[in-house]
Amino acid sequence: MRSVNNQTMGEAPPTETTVNNYIAGQICPPASKDYLPIINPSTSLQIGQVALSSPQDVNTAVSAAQAAFPSWSSLTVKARAAYMLKFHALVRENAQQLAQLIVLENGKNITEALADVAKGNETVEYACSLPQLMQGKIDRVSGQVTCQDRRDALGVVASIVPFNFPFMVPFWTLPIALVTGNCIVLKPSEKVPLTMYKVIELFEKAGFPKGVINMVNGTKDCVQALIDHPNVKAVTFVGSSPVAKIVSDRCHSLNKRCTALGGAKNHLIALPDCDVEGTAQDVVVSYAGCAGQRCMAASVLLIVGDKEGAVQKALLDKVIEKAASIKAGTAAGQMGPVIDSQSMTKILSYIEQSEKDGAKILLDGRVWMEEMEGNKGNFIGPTVILHSNKTDKAMCEEIFGPVLSVYNVSTWQEAIEIENSNPFGNAAAVYTSNGGHAEWFMARVRASMLGVNIGIPVPREPFSFGGLYGTRSKYGDMDITGDGAIESFTNRIKITSKWPKPTVPEYVMGVQEGAVVMNGGTDHANFAG
Repeated sequence: MRSVNNQTMGEAPPTETTVNNYIAGQICPPASKDYLPIINPSTSLQIGQVALSSPQDVNTAVSAAQAAFPSWSSLTVKARAAYMLKFHALVRENAQQLAQLIVLENGKNITEALADVAKGNETVEYACSLPQLMQGKIDRVSGQVTCQDRRDALGVVASIVPFNFPFMVPFWTLPIALVTGNCIVLKPSEKVPLTMYKVIELFEKAGFPKGVINMVNGTKDCVQALIDHPNVKAVTFVGSSPVAKIVSDRCHSLNKRCTALGGAKNHLIALPDCDVEGTAQDVVVSYAGCAGQRCMAASVLLIVGDKEGAVQKALLDKVIEKAASIKAGTAAGQMGPVIDSQSMTKILSYIEQSEKDGAKILLDGRVWMEEMEGNKGNFIGPTVILHSNKTDKAMCEEIFGPVLSVYNVSTWQEAIEIENSNPFGNAAAVYTSNGGHAEWFMARVRASMLGVNIGIPVPREPFSFGGLYGTRSKYGDMDITGDGAIESFTNRIKITSKWPKPTVPEYVMGVQEGAVVMNGGTDHANFAG
């Protein structure tokens, strides 16, 4: 297939890349011949174009995956994992180029982009261990009856992913779904398709059979066609909460398995006994890292205790100092742009509304727009807002940008009430030097991924990733990684076997002598007779 150009970070490529679909081992233009522009968020310049697929393209991709499924699923788990092991090595060899593509199309700094690749490859490592992890159970449950189970692949799995982590988020689905025996149709974000276009090249080099991995590009029509296709047995989606709910409802109306992860409003709670320096550093990394465009980012900092207290004031001052020192750009330690002008407009609206509501802008990221006048990139600096009203919009709604809302609370219980009253349930964290204090909060916070002195409490393999059921952070079924993914991408088949009683003298003698250990004893749950 055509190789993606290796570009200098933040610069337009010498020649624009055309990202087509990948179906049954072939690069395929969309049936419509229509394309969307790919924009570099650091410059707002076009760097390529991506296919705008139709239901016809989706049907072709699903048919290719369905055709490949019988032979792929018939391989042993060990054989499928061997392909993934080769792929893992190729990702490591090409990590720098993949990271540069992420910088180019997403705007992350180079350190964040390399971490994006490394974290995704951790899930590949986990998938390589599935020959050990997805073994079935077997047990003799009575004298002549044995029960066992095994995991069978579902068939074709669709993976619909967002723009914010061009490598990592697709790899929450692909490795585990593939090694468990499924075939994949991937729909990357139309805003960042270059990274996965390069990844397809690596899958080919790893030797994956044609049709096992397919990629279609596009927008809403493409997504709806994937969900509605009768041969797509499961769908994974990561994105905004409103769309996650739509995807989940649509899948469940078709009795189709679905994991749909939505947005977040994550609260960090700083107690008076926290380590000020470490807490401030972690808070800034959490809310400003990746320009705040991640569902695990800090959004609200609740400072417990007297707002005029020495620790409380020192912590807030240190957060502002560290955030203010961040420079714009995509080099290590810098903060890149947000993804597009629409995101910029949304973020600015929350800052402006906070001002109107009487909040204090302690650090104003809009200064970057003035300082970088003439730069057409989507840059907005880290922003810190001190609120006096806990119902301000910026305190309650997902912003998805480098904005931190700060609110002083008097008691632990007040902090819990604010966190637990928000409709999301993704993540929360407490900063403290006391284990008992931490345990009190961990037992009461209503979120599924909790941190102690860590503001981005992402569970690492083998632990699974996913928000809390019943909140706007999670719709559908199961988690998207770890053992939750194994359950999500397989059917558990249970087999109960009974064989005729042996007639050899040793067995008959054993029954006569009441040899419970040898012959299993009396089955009191036998309904026969």
